[in-house]
Amino acid sequence: MGERIAQARSKGLWDLVASQHGVVSRSQLLAAGMSAKAINHRITTGRLHPVFRGVYAVGRPDLTKHGGWMAAVLACGPGAVLSHRTGAAHLGIWQWNASDVEITLPASSDRRPAGVLVYRRSLDLSELIVHERIPVTCPLRTLLDLAVLLRPQQTAAALNEAVKRDLLDLEQAREQLETFAGTRGVRPLRELIDRHTFRLTDSELERVFLRLVRQAGLPLPETGRHILGFKIDFFWPALGLIVETDGLRYHRTPEQQAHDRLRDQRLVGAGLTVLRFTHHQVRHQPAHVVMTLKTVARRLHQPRLGS
Repeated sequence: MGERIAQARSKGLWDLVASQHGVVSRSQLLAAGMSAKAINHRITTGRLHPVFRGVYAVGRPDLTKHGGWMAAVLACGPGAVLSHRTGAAHLGIWQWNASDVEITLPASSDRRPAGVLVYRRSLDLSELIVHERIPVTCPLRTLLDLAVLLRPQQTAAALNEAVKRDLLDLEQAREQLETFAGTRGVRPLRELIDRHTFRLTDSELERVFLRLVRQAGLPLPETGRHILGFKIDFFWPALGLIVETDGLRYHRTPEQQAHDRLRDQRLVGAGLTVLRFTHHQVRHQPAHVVMTLKTVARRLHQPRLGS
């Protein structure tokens, strides 16, 4: 009976170590029934390798990046989670290769292990997730922290990556920011999200785009014409030029994106030139749109001048 209990404890301990990327804390070993003498013996014989005080790599001293992160979390004690740039790296939305690990601890904790950058604050459970078996701040909380530490362009890159990885819905994120009133990072992150989520109506977008067409020195195009069965946003017959503006269709599903690619391929195959501008480009990068229209129109018009 005692042997079966010991075997069950041993298996449970190995399962725990595997789930924690090869690391374990002293308190976990004691809770599993291992004595302090047995722990010290395993350290002496090289079966446990200290990573932080009271945290060990099991079997071999080398750890994966995930193992190192998990060891830092265990070293910081209950309630510790990866956060800030390390949390963003763990979520795959930002590159952070510094040796120090950034951890958020409950405000009541006084731990500060060497090699760990500690932030102290109380987090709501809704701000925490477990990603690849390591506790970490949720994507929105992580982005709020990045907005304080990084330049706007860098935070925007992390935001785009979070959306790309389906870790964040922009419309929901903007609503959730209301619950973080007074939190550092809310204002710059909201401004970035607004740039992505605010939408002109299709008619407003058309008026803005046509103003850019006039600035580019092009004649007004035909609008809403059907070509090869497709409804075209803007068409210049004399140039064979089509422009599509991704307005209210900005957040297209993969199926819709595939349809757009097929549509463009068929139009190009028919000898037409197709340009596609995003809502963001039309609204926030008008100089780029005007220059592109000028350059492409000049190229398309040149052969006709020499014919």
